[in-house]
Amino acid sequence: MTETTSQQFSSASPGSCPPGSHSDAPCTQAPGCDEPEGNTEMERDGVLTAEVVSSCVSNLGRCGTGLQHLYRHLSLPSQDLHDISVLCSYVHLQKLELPHNKVKDLSCVSHMPYLAILDASHNEISSFFGFQPPKNLKEVNFSHNCMTKMKDLSAYSSLSYLDLGYNSLSEISGLEQCCKLTHLSLAHNKISRISGLDSLPLTHLCLRGNQLERIEGLENLKNLQVLDLSLNRITSLSGLQNLHLLGSINLEKNLINEIQECKHIHDLVLLRDLNLLGNPVQEQPDYRLAVIFLLQHLTVLDQVKVTAEEKVSSVNKYDPPLDVMAARDHMTNLVYQLMQPQVLYDSLCVCVSPSSTMPSADSPYPMLVLTGPQGCGRKELAHRLCRELNEYFAYGVCHTTRGPYSGEEDGVDYHFVSEEDFQNMIHMGKFIQTAQYGDHSYGLTRDAIEDVAREGLACCVHMELEGVFSLKNSYFEPRYILLFPTQVEKYRGHLKSSGLYTQAQIDMAISRIELYANTNRQRPGFFDNVIPSDDLEEAYQTLQQVVKEYLLLEEQEEGEDNNRGSPDNTSTGHEPEERPPSPSLSRSGSGSLMSHSATVLDPSDPSYRNYLTKIQAQLSPQKSPAELASIRRREQLVREALVGKSPGVYSQLFKSSAQTAPSSLQNPDAHLSDDSSSDVSRASSALTVPSSAGGLSGSVEPLDMSVLGHTLEPLRDQNPEVICPGTDQPDVAMSSSSDRRPGSSVKPILPPIPTGRKTPASASPAPSPRPSSNTAVGEA
Repeated sequence: MTETTSQQFSSASPGSCPPGSHSDAPCTQAPGCDEPEGNTEMERDGVLTAEVVSSCVSNLGRCGTGLQHLYRHLSLPSQDLHDISVLCSYVHLQKLELPHNKVKDLSCVSHMPYLAILDASHNEISSFFGFQPPKNLKEVNFSHNCMTKMKDLSAYSSLSYLDLGYNSLSEISGLEQCCKLTHLSLAHNKISRISGLDSLPLTHLCLRGNQLERIEGLENLKNLQVLDLSLNRITSLSGLQNLHLLGSINLEKNLINEIQECKHIHDLVLLRDLNLLGNPVQEQPDYRLAVIFLLQHLTVLDQVKVTAEEKVSSVNKYDPPLDVMAARDHMTNLVYQLMQPQVLYDSLCVCVSPSSTMPSADSPYPMLVLTGPQGCGRKELAHRLCRELNEYFAYGVCHTTRGPYSGEEDGVDYHFVSEEDFQNMIHMGKFIQTAQYGDHSYGLTRDAIEDVAREGLACCVHMELEGVFSLKNSYFEPRYILLFPTQVEKYRGHLKSSGLYTQAQIDMAISRIELYANTNRQRPGFFDNVIPSDDLEEAYQTLQQVVKEYLLLEEQEEGEDNNRGSPDNTSTGHEPEERPPSPSLSRSGSGSLMSHSATVLDPSDPSYRNYLTKIQAQLSPQKSPAELASIRRREQLVREALVGKSPGVYSQLFKSSAQTAPSSLQNPDAHLSDDSSSDVSRASSALTVPSSAGGLSGSVEPLDMSVLGHTLEPLRDQNPEVICPGTDQPDVAMSSSSDRRPGSSVKPILPPIPTGRKTPASASPAPSPRPSSNTAVGEA
């Protein structure tokens, strides 16, 4: 090093060691020592002196050769300086800070080849980079100056940070060759158009407070992570859709009006922070939930943290899952139903009427639901199944707000109603299940199911997946069969050839194939069966086979063929073997199709064409005579309650205290009538012990016929099995009861005994002659 250079270094760094003394004792003077006399006067003039520099340098280190020590950082903030020419001699500076001064000329920087960081903010600089480029210059802050035009910066190849905020720049230019520039700020200038940034590796870009009206020129900034476009006039977010590394966007105080503008940044999966404060879009209803729904990956919106509850609420509001929609529709229908005048529907296990769809103690009303994508053939298969198995099924006609397709009939395929009528029906509590599909509403009414149930048949309906979710929230437990098109192109061709659907409807139907597949895969047991529907004839044969397996029709047909030549079991006097409970359309644990008692009805009478005569005998488990008697007693109590009568004498049968057994049951040799079968006598004896149906604990005494005449006369008209007391009862001596109902002056009798199968006379002791009793039993 020359002598001149050594002298310059010594003046710049008063505490520096002389050359060659790097291993000697530390320097005796450090920055911050007493300032020389006259320093204050120099500062007042705004001219930087060596004495001031020596007091403000820091970061002692070695020079490039490693032979001497020097100070590499110089910070002179708020010194009111306008002349810094003395810095031309400080060639070893690496960091120079001159904020909040009055500097206009930075030509001294040309003599600092090692300079890496330059802060000249809040000065009066008008020339853009008015110095020779230091080859290592990386960070430059020229904010709050008087620059009006940018120039070519291709010589500054190491530049990585550039702040040109708060100047008067109107155009972005000269940055094309800054291949290492990652941070650029042009805040509060006069820029009206974004350009000249295509090839830059920017990760942070600030264009706050300019005159931008649209987002453009950012398509190729693939590395951009933070973007500040606040305080502009931007009306759309178009132009950001390809910036997949964006994590933060500031659009505060712009002119964005529509929430749907967020769709342009919907696919920016790394976006975490979005600021839309001060935009007209915030006046939209449910603005925050709508934006959170469109941008589910946000963690901060408008400088407020996005909570998990808000994300769930947004999804449930704008695109709820099928089960959420179904639960919401179910609650709506249930609330409106409860607001209507209530009608008590008879329960299958306690009432004579077989038309009720209310759940029983054993099994709910049986239904069959066919579901699948639009146009998969579910309606055709449902109609065909109801035609060919009309002794078991009838078609349930749903309501819809769409218009009829070609060939559809109102009241046969659907009830076609207006949207207003559909909403009125909802408010009247008519629907059990409602669903939305393709901008149209669909619903299944209670009346549609009850109309089928009155005929004694199971209801067969078809619906979309939304309807299945809704129906699963009700008390019905149908069998659900999925009709699934496995050949997509064949399915597409079928939809096109039908001429019933638009291209949008076809695309929607095909897209839902995956929805059905995912539901079946992710929810095991959601569907009871899955049947390919590519060929409708094969699909129907499979469907018919599945339904027959549910009803055990084939097994019974084989059983009838095997037993066709066998003698009648009743002729031997032996009890027939009871069949185990059979599976049914209902998925209840009991396994029976219906739980009603096996009432003897005329199958030829249309009013009694029901499961009791057509399906009950095949699918319901056998009930004991005691259970049958108990069921009839409970039916009578319900009927009396429905017509407003006070509790009848049958209520005495449910007393909890023990009573004396009748003499006929205590004496095994008691005489019975000729028409009393072994089943009937067992039914009489069973009433004295607790049973699964009644739980009776004792016997009662006979009651005068006139007491129950007014009650049993109408009952005899409704149910042929109800027999007047006294006409069919065994002649037994009943002991007097001391614990009858308080205040009662009548004597209770046994309830009507259900008729059993008539068997030939046995060798039992001869009963007392009672012709009237024979006639009564024969008519029953």
